[in-house]
Amino acid sequence: MKVLVVDDEKDVQVLFEQRFRKEIKSGEMMLSFAFSGEEALQYMKANEHEAVLILSDINMPGMSGLELLQHIKEKYEKPPPVVMMITAYGDDENYNQAMKLGADDFLTKPVDFNSLKEKLKTRIA
Repeated sequence: MKVLVVDDEKDVQVLFEQRFRKEIKSGEMMLSFAFSGEEALQYMKANEHEAVLILSDINMPGMSGLELLQHIKEKYEKPPPVVMMITAYGDDENYNQAMKLGADDFLTKPVDFNSLKEKLKTRIA
């Protein structure tokens, strides 16, 4: 499964690579990273529909995760990838807006990696 992680905090890459080391090593999962909404769209354009699942932070400079989500769900001609939103602010407003825009799931930081792994396994199956 190819996963695109979108977050403006660069240390997220190291964290995800550590937590999914076993899955990456076994070839079960491939992680790519984008550090802005704009970069995520460029990645998706360059790697036509490679990412089957996108984990995106909501609060980022420039294009927010919600704007990215809206763009993916509205503009994608093929079946859009699964998009899970991640935010440090688990407030109802962000949650409701993410769901209205078509988010497939909503996680709060700090990310519970055991819970995330279970969710990803059900998405792969």
